[in-house]
Amino acid sequence: MTYFLPFIAVFLGFLVSSVVKLKKKKVIKLLLAFSGSFLLTMTVSHLLPEVYAYVIEGKHKKNIEIIVEKEATTNYTIEPHQHSHDQHNHANETENLHENKTQIVQHNHDHDAMKQIGLFIMLGIIFQIILEYFSKGAEHGHVHSHEKITSMPWLLFGSLCLHALFEGMPISQHNHLAWAIAVHHFPIAIILTLFFIQAHLNKRIIFLFMIVFAFMTPLGTFLADNLTFLVDYYVPISAFVIGILFHISSTIIFESSEGHKFNLAKLLAILVGIALGFFI
Repeated sequence: MTYFLPFIAVFLGFLVSSVVKLKKKKVIKLLLAFSGSFLLTMTVSHLLPEVYAYVIEGKHKKNIEIIVEKEATTNYTIEPHQHSHDQHNHANETENLHENKTQIVQHNHDHDAMKQIGLFIMLGIIFQIILEYFSKGAEHGHVHSHEKITSMPWLLFGSLCLHALFEGMPISQHNHLAWAIAVHHFPIAIILTLFFIQAHLNKRIIFLFMIVFAFMTPLGTFLADNLTFLVDYYVPISAFVIGILFHISSTIIFESSEGHKFNLAKLLAILVGIALGFFI
C-alpha cells in the first residue's frame, strides 16, 4: 500500500481540483505549510540518521579489518628460532598495533564517508535549484501565471517528473517516507491542476500530465528496489534525495506565508506536521 501512496495522493489532488474546484488560497497554504514541515521532519528524524547509521555500522568495516590484518601480518612476522617469551611479547605488540591501526583507519574511513554524504546532500540541493529554474518552483506550489497554455509544458513536465522520480528512490528502504511524499504531493497536485485549468490547458493534457507525474514516484521506488546499480549506490543516492527534500520542504515552509509572516493557523499547521513526522 505504501508503495502507491504518492500516486494516490496526486490522483486525489487532481480529483479535488477538478471536481470540488477548491479556490480558497488559505486552505491550500495551510496544506502546504503542514506538508513542508511533515516532510522536513520525516527527512531529518528518519532518513538522515539512518543514512549516517548505515555508514557507521555498514559492511565496509569488515573490508577495512581485512586490509589492516594483512598489513599487520606482513610487517610483523615472528621468526621460528625466537624464544617463546619473545614470541608472546611480539604477538601482543602485533595484536595491539593491529587494534590501534584498525581504529585509526576505521575513524578516517568513517569521517571520509560522512563527508561524502554531506557532499551528496549539497549536490541534491543544487540539483533541485537547477530543476526549479525550469519548473519555476512548481514543486513547492510556486506557480502564478495567468497566461494561456495551449500545449504540453515540457520543461515543467520534465522537471517535475525528475523530481518525483528521485523522491521515490529512498522509499524502497524506508516505507514510512511514502507518507511524507504523499502528503507533499497532495497540495502540489491541487495547485498544479488549478493552475492548468486557469491557464485553459486542454483537459486531456492535464489528465495525462498528472497521471504520468503520479506514476514517477512509484517508478523511482521500483527502480531503486530492482536495479543493481541503484541498490549498490543506495547511500549516496539517498543523501542526494535528502538534499532535494531539504530544499523543497524548507522553501515550502517559508513560502507558505505571504510576506514571510506566520499567522497562528500556519504556525499550528507547521507544529502538527512536525509532531506527526516525529512520531510516525
